Amino acid sequence: MINKAILMGRLTRDPELRHTGSGTPVCSFTVAIDNGYGDNRSTDFINCVAWNKTAEFVEKYFTKGRMIIVVGRIQTRTWEGQDGKKNYATEVVASEVSFGESKRNADESGFVAPSAPQVSVPEMPNDADDDFVTLETNDDLPF
Repeated sequence: MINKAILMGRLTRDPELRHTGSGTPVCSFTVAIDNGYGDNRSTDFINCVAWNKTAEFVEKYFTKGRMIIVVGRIQTRTWEGQDGKKNYATEVVASEVSFGESKRNADESGFVAPSAPQVSVPEMPNDADDDFVTLETNDDLPF
Protein backbone atom coordinates (compact mmCIF):
# COMPACT_ATOMS: atom_id res chain seq x y z
CA MET A 1 0.00 0.00 0.00
CA ILE A 2 1.14 3.51 -0.75
CA ASN A 3 0.47 6.66 1.24
CA LYS A 4 2.54 9.50 -0.20
CA ALA A 5 1.63 13.15 -0.67
CA ILE A 6 3.65 15.76 -2.54
CA LEU A 7 2.54 19.38 -2.16
CA MET A 8 3.81 22.68 -3.51
CA GLY A 9 2.21 25.89 -2.38
CA ARG A 10 2.52 28.95 -0.19
CA LEU A 11 2.36 29.13 3.59
CA THR A 12 -0.81 30.84 4.82
CA ARG A 13 0.82 31.95 8.08
CA ASP A 14 4.12 31.67 9.92
CA PRO A 15 4.80 28.08 11.06
CA GLU A 16 4.03 27.33 14.73
CA LEU A 17 6.74 25.45 16.64
CA ARG A 18 5.77 23.71 19.89
CA HIS A 19 7.31 20.99 22.02
CA THR A 20 5.60 17.89 23.39
CA GLY A 21 5.71 17.07 27.09
CA SER A 22 8.85 15.02 26.45
CA GLY A 23 10.52 17.91 24.56
CA THR A 24 10.02 16.67 20.98
CA PRO A 25 9.70 19.60 18.51
CA VAL A 26 6.51 19.67 16.40
CA CYS A 27 5.63 22.34 13.85
CA SER A 28 2.19 23.00 12.36
CA PHE A 29 1.62 24.95 9.16
CA THR A 30 -0.92 25.29 6.36
CA VAL A 31 -0.12 25.24 2.64
CA ALA A 32 -2.39 27.03 0.15
CA ILE A 33 -2.49 25.34 -3.26
CA ASP A 34 -4.28 26.83 -6.28
CA ASN A 35 -6.25 24.49 -8.53
CA GLY A 36 -7.93 25.05 -11.86
CA TYR A 37 -8.01 28.03 -14.20
CA GLY A 38 -10.27 31.00 -14.87
CA ASP A 39 -13.77 30.71 -13.40
CA ASN A 40 -13.00 27.17 -12.16
CA ARG A 41 -10.08 28.34 -10.02
CA SER A 42 -10.12 27.37 -6.35
CA THR A 43 -7.64 27.11 -3.49
CA ASP A 44 -7.11 24.15 -1.18
CA PHE A 45 -5.72 24.73 2.32
CA ILE A 46 -3.78 21.66 3.47
CA ASN A 47 -2.81 21.30 7.12
CA CYS A 48 0.68 19.90 7.65
CA VAL A 49 2.75 18.83 10.62
CA ALA A 50 6.51 18.24 10.88
CA TRP A 51 8.43 16.61 13.71
CA ASN A 52 11.96 16.81 15.17
CA LYS A 53 14.66 18.36 12.94
CA THR A 54 12.19 18.89 10.08
CA ALA A 55 9.97 20.91 12.45
CA GLU A 56 12.90 23.09 13.51
CA PHE A 57 13.94 23.59 9.86
CA VAL A 58 10.45 24.74 8.83
CA GLU A 59 10.15 27.15 11.74
CA LYS A 60 13.62 28.61 11.15
CA TYR A 61 13.57 29.14 7.38
CA PHE A 62 9.93 29.59 6.32
CA THR A 63 7.51 32.45 6.85
CA LYS A 64 4.03 33.39 5.67
CA GLY A 65 3.82 33.58 1.88
CA ARG A 66 6.96 31.55 1.12
CA MET A 67 6.70 28.76 -1.46
CA ILE A 68 7.25 25.35 0.14
CA ILE A 69 7.47 21.79 -1.17
CA VAL A 70 6.29 19.11 1.27
CA VAL A 71 6.69 15.35 0.86
CA GLY A 72 4.98 13.16 3.41
CA ARG A 73 2.03 10.94 4.20
CA ILE A 74 -1.64 11.65 4.84
CA GLN A 75 -2.78 10.94 8.37
CA THR A 76 -6.21 11.12 10.02
CA ARG A 77 -6.37 11.55 13.78
CA THR A 78 -9.37 11.18 16.07
CA TRP A 79 -9.90 12.38 19.61
CA GLU A 80 -12.73 13.05 21.99
CA GLY A 81 -13.32 16.70 22.81
CA GLN A 82 -14.25 18.15 26.20
CA ASP A 83 -17.88 18.15 25.07
CA GLY A 84 -17.72 14.37 24.48
CA LYS A 85 -17.91 14.67 20.68
CA LYS A 86 -15.53 12.72 18.48
CA ASN A 87 -13.24 15.05 16.45
CA TYR A 88 -11.27 14.27 13.30
CA ALA A 89 -8.27 15.95 11.70
CA THR A 90 -6.65 15.02 8.38
CA GLU A 91 -3.16 16.37 7.75
CA VAL A 92 0.06 15.68 5.89
CA VAL A 93 2.89 14.47 8.12
CA ALA A 94 6.00 15.93 6.46
CA SER A 95 9.01 13.69 6.01
CA GLU A 96 10.83 16.08 3.63
CA VAL A 97 10.56 19.84 3.19
CA SER A 98 12.22 21.96 0.50
CA PHE A 99 12.26 25.53 -0.70
CA GLY A 100 9.89 26.14 -3.61
CA GLU A 101 11.72 29.28 -4.72
CA SER A 102 15.08 30.89 -4.13
CA LYS A 103 15.34 33.57 -1.50
CA ARG A 104 16.53 35.90 -4.23
CA ASN A 105 13.19 35.49 -6.05
CA ALA A 106 11.11 36.14 -2.94
CA ASP A 107 10.49 39.71 -1.80
CA GLU A 108 10.48 40.61 1.90
CA SER A 109 6.87 39.51 2.40
CA GLY A 110 7.34 36.31 0.41
CA PHE A 111 4.43 37.02 -1.94
CA VAL A 112 5.99 36.75 -5.37
CA ALA A 113 4.39 35.03 -8.32
CA PRO A 114 6.75 32.47 -9.77
CA SER A 115 8.43 33.74 -12.89
CA ALA A 116 8.19 31.83 -16.13
CA PRO A 117 11.34 29.93 -17.04
CA GLN A 118 13.56 31.68 -19.54
CA VAL A 119 13.90 29.70 -22.75
CA SER A 120 16.29 30.76 -25.47
CA VAL A 121 15.00 29.97 -28.96
CA PRO A 122 17.51 30.51 -31.78
CA GLU A 123 16.33 32.65 -34.66
CA MET A 124 16.14 31.21 -38.14
CA PRO A 125 18.89 32.56 -40.44
CA ASN A 126 17.59 34.88 -43.15
CA ASP A 127 19.13 32.80 -45.93
CA ALA A 128 17.73 29.46 -44.65
CA ASP A 129 15.61 27.41 -47.01
CA ASP A 130 11.98 27.50 -45.84
CA ASP A 131 11.64 23.70 -46.00
CA PHE A 132 15.00 22.60 -44.59
CA VAL A 133 17.34 23.77 -41.84
CA THR A 134 20.80 22.21 -41.41
CA LEU A 135 21.98 21.82 -37.83
CA GLU A 136 25.65 21.50 -37.01
CA THR A 137 26.58 18.25 -35.28
CA ASN A 138 29.65 17.13 -33.45
CA ASP A 139 30.81 13.86 -35.04
CA ASP A 140 33.32 13.27 -32.23
CA LEU A 141 30.53 12.29 -29.79
CA PRO A 142 30.32 8.54 -29.14
CA PHE A 143 26.53 8.42 -29.52
